[in-house]
Amino acid sequence: MEISENLKRHRTEGFSSSKALVVRRGAPFRLSLRLKGQLFNPKTDSLRIKVMLGRLYVVMPVTFSNKVSSSHWRAYIDPEVLDLQNLSIFISSPASASVGCYRLKLCLFTQHGQKSCMTVKFTLLCNPWCREDTVYIPFEDQREEYIQNDSGLLFMGTAMNLVSRPWSFDQYEPGVLEACLNLLQVSPQHQKNKKMDYLHRNNPVYISRIVSAMINCEDDRGVLKGNWSGNFKQGVHPSMWTGSGDILRQWAQSGYSPVKYGQCWVFAAVMCTVMRVLGIPCRVVTNFNSAHDTNENLVIEEYYSEKGEKLNLSKDSIWNFHVWVECWMTRWDLGSEMHGWQVLDPTPQERSEGVFCCGPAPVRAIKDRIIDMFYDIPFVYAEVNADVYTVVVSQGQVVSHSKDTERVGSLICTKAVGFPMLQNITGEYKYIKSPTSTLRSRSPAISEYSTVSRADSSKGVEVFLSLDKAPVVGEPIRFTVKVINKQNVAKVMKVHLNAQAKEYNNSPSDTFWETHGAMQLAPMEVKVLSQQILSAKYEDVVGDCLINLAVVLEDMASQELFLASEEFNITSPELLIEIAYENSIVPNKEQTATVTFTNSFSHPVSGVLTVAGAGLIQGKVLYRMLQLRPGGRVDQRITFNPCTVGTKMLQASLTLTNINSTIRGYKMVSVNSA
Repeated sequence: MEISENLKRHRTEGFSSSKALVVRRGAPFRLSLRLKGQLFNPKTDSLRIKVMLGRLYVVMPVTFSNKVSSSHWRAYIDPEVLDLQNLSIFISSPASASVGCYRLKLCLFTQHGQKSCMTVKFTLLCNPWCREDTVYIPFEDQREEYIQNDSGLLFMGTAMNLVSRPWSFDQYEPGVLEACLNLLQVSPQHQKNKKMDYLHRNNPVYISRIVSAMINCEDDRGVLKGNWSGNFKQGVHPSMWTGSGDILRQWAQSGYSPVKYGQCWVFAAVMCTVMRVLGIPCRVVTNFNSAHDTNENLVIEEYYSEKGEKLNLSKDSIWNFHVWVECWMTRWDLGSEMHGWQVLDPTPQERSEGVFCCGPAPVRAIKDRIIDMFYDIPFVYAEVNADVYTVVVSQGQVVSHSKDTERVGSLICTKAVGFPMLQNITGEYKYIKSPTSTLRSRSPAISEYSTVSRADSSKGVEVFLSLDKAPVVGEPIRFTVKVINKQNVAKVMKVHLNAQAKEYNNSPSDTFWETHGAMQLAPMEVKVLSQQILSAKYEDVVGDCLINLAVVLEDMASQELFLASEEFNITSPELLIEIAYENSIVPNKEQTATVTFTNSFSHPVSGVLTVAGAGLIQGKVLYRMLQLRPGGRVDQRITFNPCTVGTKMLQASLTLTNINSTIRGYKMVSVNSA
């Protein structure tokens, strides 16, 4: 099968552990045939090849013309390098061939009527390097990032205080390729009609829609079970996953029982792995302040009490962030203007044609609000464009309301090509008024995309709520309330401040901090209140959750209410990873690294440190961290042994036992040729 030569030619070296040769469509691969005791006679002998996918097959003669067709299967011997004892046979698949596991039967017929045959297996993937392939993407750095890169960053938190979470896509780890191919075999479409499924697997639109449905398990034997209840005792907390390989292998080894549990970033990251394995360019995308508009009116209602407590009264919701994927493909079914990035969302939210899946929806159609095309464009459009109506209620009556047209879809981003940075792609989804830089580093800081200052500007008083800086664990949350009396009348105001912890996709839980008071405003006066929430008040409550902070002012004379609010996350400390002699790392040579944690919490912590790295460490290595005092530091020495050349991600996570929090860190490792 000339394994090493073919893998290199098809850029599939990462799949060298596969039992079958892995190649890409639209490009030739080479077989060697060594004849025993006789020479091949081109005038009297012949070779014939039968290529089979399930019960579909094509039969072709082996010719001596090396003209390759991008639309038909071809087999040929190069006449310029003809060796009649050792034949080199090239097989070329069309650029529109179906993805899957093939069998190839090669038969030799001699002039004496003798027939001898051999059968081999190969796996055929899409080919983004082939111009005729519908997944062709034009730049090499994009192909390296969106097909070959086996690690990346997922962006979470809030637009004002980004969290970049390392993720290992693991597409080259043992068993992952096979699990991704089996996902297509287990799908309802294949089980219902194998022939039609194989025929349609030439189309990335069809493939991506199947994968979107199969990543969740709502309608089939899918990979992941979603859980947003807060109770994860029957499985793994979604925040504990660090890569796709463990999930896909567990799913396959269990006989295709769903893995527990996933949430949006896990669904998206696993789908990204599957698509990259199948040869379809894919990237993970985060939409900050993502609307779930159940009644499709492009309006999300949020309710508050007169004391500033956020209420769970609406079926619609805004997730602080939501994560999906984009896949690159041509959309000849819609027209050439819809080629390019397509949204696909495997998180089960709404049914599409009766199944929990979403997309592919062209990003261009979302931007231009062309909602009558396939697939699911209205739903994705609402996720990035809905308006927010904030309503204050008292004794069942609406006493104040305001509208925000900027909050939803305030930042849409993905990992930059070739760098551990954020790329702002908001402008690809919507027309924005003032373009800003498209790249940001991962340092936590209040971002230019922040909607940090929420204000109610109705009637005679304006109130603004703003954080002084991005909150950090162990430090007080400092914020400012600015009140403007817009009338020539003195006012006496009641002031209610309220803080609640919340999950990224849910309404807040009970209040953990509040304060109430009063203020006097002279005519046209501007007053500024500085407040803080001490770390001891929020650390045990918040963990990895977010905070909803609100201020309500009540005019004592008119009983009018004025609201300002903000939702934000607390920046956790990071694990630092240092590698000895990091410029001289080569395969199969043991290396040493040190993981450092400094306790910035206001009380002692303990936990379990987990270290992993595809291509660096087999499986995971666990270390127990004993109780560490506030301000204390611990250094953990680890060893790893790289097995492949390239840029790899070494990642560490410290799960704290006495707080609902996980501390993370990563280091990109360059493994050089020996």
